Amino acid sequence: MSCSRIEHFTSRRDYLRCAGGGFGAVAFAAMTARPLTAATSTNPVAAKIPDRLGRAKNVIWLFMEGGPSHLDLFDRKPAVNELAGQSLPDSFPRPVTAMGEVGSPILACRRKWNRCGESGLWISDWLPHHHAIADELCVIHSCVSDGINHAGGVCQMNTGAVFGGRPSLGAWVAYGLGTENENLPAFVVMKDRSAMVVNGARAWGSGFMPSGYQGVLFETGAEPLRNLNNPKGVSAEQQQSRLEFISRLNRRHAVGRESNTELEARIRSYEVAAGMQSAAPEAIDLNQEPEHIRALYGLDRKETEVYGRQCLLARRLVERGVRFIQLYSGAGSRWDSHSNLETDHSRLCREVDRPIAGLITDLKQRGLLDETLVIWGGEFGRTPMSEKGTGRDHNPTGFTMWMAGGGVQGGRTIGATDELGLYAVEDRLHVHDIHATVLALLGLDHTELIYMHKGRPERVDVDEGHVFHGLVSG
Repeated sequence: MSCSRIEHFTSRRDYLRCAGGGFGAVAFAAMTARPLTAATSTNPVAAKIPDRLGRAKNVIWLFMEGGPSHLDLFDRKPAVNELAGQSLPDSFPRPVTAMGEVGSPILACRRKWNRCGESGLWISDWLPHHHAIADELCVIHSCVSDGINHAGGVCQMNTGAVFGGRPSLGAWVAYGLGTENENLPAFVVMKDRSAMVVNGARAWGSGFMPSGYQGVLFETGAEPLRNLNNPKGVSAEQQQSRLEFISRLNRRHAVGRESNTELEARIRSYEVAAGMQSAAPEAIDLNQEPEHIRALYGLDRKETEVYGRQCLLARRLVERGVRFIQLYSGAGSRWDSHSNLETDHSRLCREVDRPIAGLITDLKQRGLLDETLVIWGGEFGRTPMSEKGTGRDHNPTGFTMWMAGGGVQGGRTIGATDELGLYAVEDRLHVHDIHATVLALLGLDHTELIYMHKGRPERVDVDEGHVFHGLVSG
């Protein structure tokens, strides 16, 4: 009986016998054409899923650790000053805050605001150099997170979960797109102080993925990478001979152990380290930059020299094919202003304002902004209610981030918070949505970029994110 003539089936058994072949074909097609997991490769940072949708090739994430106050920087709310000194109106649901001072009076915003650029974006006087780059910024006022404290907030903004153990966004990007320069890491992290970022290296870790995808921490100061130079008394020829000998030993040991991915990743890490000895010194040498570029980033001023150096180095790394670069401002949660908001934010804004504006300007004039996605933000924002009379508490229910370049349409705002800047009320974007959208801007479908962990398909968005297409320029 032919299975192509189903009208001749005489029993359920005949139907199931013939239909079973069709089910098998469906399963086979799914297995052979499945775009879920990245193809295996002996190189852990080789590209797995080709980018095909977005325009961005690289990401520079400007992470303000501690929670900058959106109410005093980008999200102008006249009602905050109109109700200053009063309690939160009864019409507002009582939020859950880190310190629990929900009944504290509303704290006035002391900033002066300006409409900037042709777009007329509102930016406060704490960021005067941002006024010149307003038309490049897409300001997202409706960001939402689940973390009410720094540990959970930083963890989720980086990994998608409030608890540690998952790969960071940078690791996912390195996994999906690989690197364009095998002599430099695909994922680089820098921080502006010797203090450690909350949660430590887990913020840029690879979680359950191989360690080859984790971020490489560059140190502060004039020497971001240690041990780049040969040991004293060892010539370049001697060092190269040693490296070649070690490589031969590694490859000999790997024969018959091809299935050991951890061994391959370890060998690869040594090869990258060796390559960095030749490529990194040139990449991190900022003395090659002319004085007017160094001044653009603020390297000629004490308060901006550190973050300016990191922003300039980020541009140089992007030029050399590094995929994901994360620059922490306020390492050790310095943006956390439960008190003395005016003093603390004033100092931190002076440190980052000129370098960030310089970075956007420099990327644009070099033709790199269209393919470099720049992201600004912290793990959450601040409440309109005061804390200790001079500060603001954590606010994960509605805060601001911005993106520029990389296919994002600038000079506009996305979403909105309520009249006091407490809750996101329009185009609410959860961290999972932000991660999915970043991958989309890089040309990666977050539903296809999957890593199999203990038999389970894992995604960066924990199966909850959606791409916000309103961010993408036409």
